[in-house]
Amino acid sequence: MQASPEPVRRKWPFGGEVPPQWQPDSRPVTQPLRSSCVWTLLFFESRPLSKPHPQCPSVSSLSRSHRPVAPVAPTDGRTDGELEPSRALGMWGYLALLPAFLALWAATSIWTVFAIAVANKTVNLTEGIPYISLCGSFPPQSCIFSQLLNMGAAMAAWICILRYHQFRDWGVGKWFNRLILSSGLLCALGTSMVGNFQQKIQLRVHLTGAFLALFVGHVYFWLQLFLSWRMKSLPQPGAPWIGPLRLLLCSLCTVLLVTMVILHTSLQRSAAAVCEWVVAMLLFLLFGLLAVDFSGLEGCTLCLRPGPSLSLQPASPISLQTSPPPLPQLPPVAQAL
Repeated sequence: MQASPEPVRRKWPFGGEVPPQWQPDSRPVTQPLRSSCVWTLLFFESRPLSKPHPQCPSVSSLSRSHRPVAPVAPTDGRTDGELEPSRALGMWGYLALLPAFLALWAATSIWTVFAIAVANKTVNLTEGIPYISLCGSFPPQSCIFSQLLNMGAAMAAWICILRYHQFRDWGVGKWFNRLILSSGLLCALGTSMVGNFQQKIQLRVHLTGAFLALFVGHVYFWLQLFLSWRMKSLPQPGAPWIGPLRLLLCSLCTVLLVTMVILHTSLQRSAAAVCEWVVAMLLFLLFGLLAVDFSGLEGCTLCLRPGPSLSLQPASPISLQTSPPPLPQLPPVAQAL
């Protein structure tokens, strides 16, 4: 009788054996598996707030670390589910710091460009308050303006993608979730366009980017407020006053944007520029408030699912798995033994 082959036991690169549920399937396959894989990118550590997505049951888009850790009973008087003080202090790190850092980065960027423009006298404050775009239209601050806004746009796009996956794990509908994501990505794209196409060089492209950054950007937060109002079951991290504060900031943005358009068309450019500066700071603050929503997220996981041509799913969420080669047929004498 032919003896069954010993199962292949995988081991972690850092030591220790991979848990049985992540071991490769040693059963014979009828169709070769070419390149089925799931890649995992782990960035941060904190406590999870999201549940695994049904299309990717092995990993969650925002989940805990996959490194197997043996449960250790607390020895300092804590209960089994209570976090250590150091872990509790780390809740507001990494992912939660990303929106706060973006708000600080963006505010520092535009005020730095304003200070340089005033210092080298490319703008004259005696004639009125200049627009943000006018401050970044002349060298050398135009180069700094472009670089800082491009980096801010990249961080904003990454925050919008994280927010999309968070809403998806909370059970938000695909259509409305994609609408929120699209408005956020258009806001990031418009910010990059404002920095790269200066007002004095490409006015139409610059105005298009300003519309996407300011008007579509504030729609991005209105859509999230509407979602939280329609879906009462959505988690509401943070203090109870976070929601009313967001409503107040979004309302101020709407009023100031309408006022800015009216003042600009009536040739009151200095007053319109003041409205633009205030709207920009309010949008930065709204992005920074997303740190409250990200405070309970631990990590970001990228799950790549194989196409329909592949017959089997990978056994391990962190490695490339292929089917083991078929065993060679033994001669009749060896089978008899």
